[in-house]
Amino acid sequence: MKNRNHNLNKRNLLISLILWQGINFSVFAHEGEDHSGSTTGVPGLPDCQILAAARLFDGIDFPQDNKAVLIEGNKIKQVGTLAELSGQCANQLDLGDSTILPGFIERHGHITFQNVNKSIVLKNGITTAQDVGGPLKTMEGGQGTLRLLSAGPIIQAVNGYPLNIFGGDSGFDKIGITVSSVTEAETVVQELVTGGASAIVISLEPGGEPGRHWMTHGNPIPATPWPMLSAEITQAIATKAHALGKRVMAFVGEETGLIRALDANVDELVHMPCAEISDELLQRIKDDGVTVVTTLDTHSTCEHMFGNAVGLGMKGAKVVYGSEIAHDDVPWGINGQELHTMLHALSGETIDFTDVVNVIKAATSKAAEDLGIPGLGTLTPDAPADVIAVRGNPFEKFKILEYPDLVLSGGRAVVNNYINQSSEEKINCVFNWAEGKYSGALAPSGATTQISGAYSYRHYPGTKAYLGVSSADHHLYYMNEDDGQLHDQGLLVNWLLVSECN
Repeated sequence: MKNRNHNLNKRNLLISLILWQGINFSVFAHEGEDHSGSTTGVPGLPDCQILAAARLFDGIDFPQDNKAVLIEGNKIKQVGTLAELSGQCANQLDLGDSTILPGFIERHGHITFQNVNKSIVLKNGITTAQDVGGPLKTMEGGQGTLRLLSAGPIIQAVNGYPLNIFGGDSGFDKIGITVSSVTEAETVVQELVTGGASAIVISLEPGGEPGRHWMTHGNPIPATPWPMLSAEITQAIATKAHALGKRVMAFVGEETGLIRALDANVDELVHMPCAEISDELLQRIKDDGVTVVTTLDTHSTCEHMFGNAVGLGMKGAKVVYGSEIAHDDVPWGINGQELHTMLHALSGETIDFTDVVNVIKAATSKAAEDLGIPGLGTLTPDAPADVIAVRGNPFEKFKILEYPDLVLSGGRAVVNNYINQSSEEKINCVFNWAEGKYSGALAPSGATTQISGAYSYRHYPGTKAYLGVSSADHHLYYMNEDDGQLHDQGLLVNWLLVSECN
């Protein structure tokens, strides 16, 4: 009897541990990076899946009614009607009165530097993000996690922006890295590329633009003009980066820095300039083929940013979406206000449906053109299976894009509000399948499903293991008594697809 009570108490303790860790996982997932100690597993991909909806936008053409997308593994296979595609895959999900789109692309983020929770960004519809200032990282994600393209720290002049505002030391793991000579600049570019930088980013910011957001930070602002990279060093950086096959992106806020950037043949302005830019220079931006990232919502206090965007829109310059994720006052995901402001800035005196489509293209296919990943931002054959869906029609109301009901990264569901994932039938089906698939870890098979709090779970005394599903976050969890570590195996819907329990 004493031994029986000991085992019972041990089992109750383990169940309590599962519940405690699971609850804390949910809490920490909304506060910076996940510090719960859980380790996340990613299931294998189903051979195929079909998503159908009332509307589909492939990132290129006008949205089409009553279309479906066939996904094979982590790639888009084909778009067509459900009748055309259904014979190729039995794993089908009809989303009803919804719109299917490519995952959105954020072209101006500081996600690593500000320790933004990447899973929140992904769950809110951004499947690819470009970091334009922060610790150097190699490209990551795209297979169930946020695809992050890091440019590493901003190359800047000594005592210049951004370290004069944000403080701290210069370095490859910082927001900025200082150079003071051509030789030093070329060495830094080489080391950034060797370290995996997706592009090279430089600062040509003398400060002082009316309405710039850092002027209201509350901290003492260094007297302007701030030191800037010389024309010679700027040209050397661009020449070296281009020789190594990397784009050059520049922070510019007014005409002096803009001219220096254009003279050096930079490829991208990472935000719309804040100060007034002459019509001649706006035309030169267009003629030189320089991409301009919007960030109109973040910098809405800039006196001339909107006017600059209007001028570039009238000239047909390449302008793409960027919201500056990590900033305090913008969403950590798709920013409907940014899209709305872009529409009114870039469309001219009248707005028609083509203008609406072009704004969403600026956050999907057009935003992907410079990033070097074939098919990114589209739902075309062999494109990455980065897909979002929202209930309703986002071409009528951008705001609904901020709350996607479906998010796939590389074919893996990160959000899926279309399936009752926690139905008893589906959970038991997955448990039964797992017992056969992973018999060495889950034995003996045939355990009874039990419910405790938010968890439906099975206990396997032979292997001292637990397998459970939380109704709080619809994730599958595994734990072995020997290590007491809760292992998050990801969204249940992914296992429903793999196990064919959907």
